[in-house]
Amino acid sequence: MQEKDFASVIETVVKRDPRYHRDAYDFLREALDHTQRKVVKEIKKAIRHVSGQELLAGIREYALAQYGPMTLAVFNEWGVHSCEDFGEMVFNMVESGILSKTPTDSREDFKGGYDFQKTFRDPFLPSSKSPCIPQ
Repeated sequence: MQEKDFASVIETVVKRDPRYHRDAYDFLREALDHTQRKVVKEIKKAIRHVSGQELLAGIREYALAQYGPMTLAVFNEWGVHSCEDFGEMVFNMVESGILSKTPTDSREDFKGGYDFQKTFRDPFLPSSKSPCIPQ
């Protein structure tokens, strides 16, 4: 899909479902591309459909690489608070014809993916045994 088409479709999606910022959809598209490239590299085959769990793993990796310790703040600004929110966004894109799905894909695939606090905040907390902190 051309960039202009994606942009105009996403504008319609955001008007229909204003829970998520437009930038969240751009990020999701980039994270999907990242995930597909990673899968292709691992299995050395053509781009294929990725599962919800594979996409969530790609989102985690891509978000940490892009935003590091600011990931939670960015996601909160976009209205994204859980893996389920990414599932809602994916299915908004499916319903708009931007993405496709298999008969077995569902919003349920995104439930319980990972805890945002543990995934995006905890790795950046200072260690209690840091040599810089006087004991």
